[in-house]
Amino acid sequence: MSDDEKPLRRGWTTGACATAAAKAACAALLSGEFPDPVEIGLPGGRRVAFALAQWERGEGFARAAIIKDAGDDPDVTHGALVAVTVRPGAAGGGVTFRRGEGVGLVTRPGLPIPPGEPAINPVPRKMIAQAVREAAGEDIEVEVSIAEGAALATRTLNPRLGIVGGLSVLGTTGIVIPFSCAAWIHSIHRGIDVARATGLDHVAGSTGNASEIAVQKHHGLHEVALIDMGDFVGGMLKYVRAHPVPRVTIAGGVAKMTKLAQGMLDVHSKRGAPDLDMLAELAAGEGADAALAARIRAANTVAQAFAEAEAAGIRIGDAVARRAWAAAAPVLGSEAIALEILVFDREGRLSGEAPFAPAHGVSRPLNRR
Repeated sequence: MSDDEKPLRRGWTTGACATAAAKAACAALLSGEFPDPVEIGLPGGRRVAFALAQWERGEGFARAAIIKDAGDDPDVTHGALVAVTVRPGAAGGGVTFRRGEGVGLVTRPGLPIPPGEPAINPVPRKMIAQAVREAAGEDIEVEVSIAEGAALATRTLNPRLGIVGGLSVLGTTGIVIPFSCAAWIHSIHRGIDVARATGLDHVAGSTGNASEIAVQKHHGLHEVALIDMGDFVGGMLKYVRAHPVPRVTIAGGVAKMTKLAQGMLDVHSKRGAPDLDMLAELAAGEGADAALAARIRAANTVAQAFAEAEAAGIRIGDAVARRAWAAAAPVLGSEAIALEILVFDREGRLSGEAPFAPAHGVSRPLNRR
């Protein structure tokens, strides 16, 4: 961050907004008055207050709503209206949850919430239950709604995870940290959990949309097997090591897979640039002459380096894939897991591969034909 840049502003999770709305609505149901602002406790112990955007009380119900502020994070729910309607519940039933408009229904196993339940995650449920108790409620039915949630959910991984009809109510701290790596890693974990629970024996992590489309076509994979790992190759591999899947494919474009071949398990641009000298060395190992190696070293992009090699009949993609396999396999470190690396160009054509082999943690010999 430069001296002229301001720190990114943090925001509030959907779970925190729903908790505040639930507390305000419960207070009004029991006392007739909506607290505004309404204060709640976050899991870390911090107390924060939220202003109400809407409120309504009728016969046997109360409803409050809060506009979600995700801070400077590009969250699809930023600005969404999160509403909670509360009603008296069955005696002895405690706090029960219902899905309103825009909140998804869990339909597949492997998620923290079982199939048939509203997609309100465990921590938000605990937060809401605590807030209801603070408002002196005990047996309360809580219905959570998110305006336009069904449409917003199409821009998330929910449909792939088997969460239909809307968004999830999420959050483990109540706070949204802008551009959080943890949030992306969390989505990778949930994708693997669902694939395992569905009984799939093959998952494919892709660095981007183009490589995901290509690997799905290459193997004919079900969408549940597709893991949007982005730049977090290491994050995916570490989770698979602890939660094994028999076959794992890592797929990406030529630049990202070149960085994996360099040993970079986080292939984001800020972690470093692709090593064109390494590509030239790999090309030489595949039979490139000195002139071609020099052109590869002088290339403006990895794609140009690959094109120079391809024009000369040198398939450096396979060499990149083998070296990427050697970097990734020790992270899995299990002969029970077979690892494959696929390298695709911008058009989705296969540029290199290292076939499935047990990820025993010992690096393969490099530049082997």
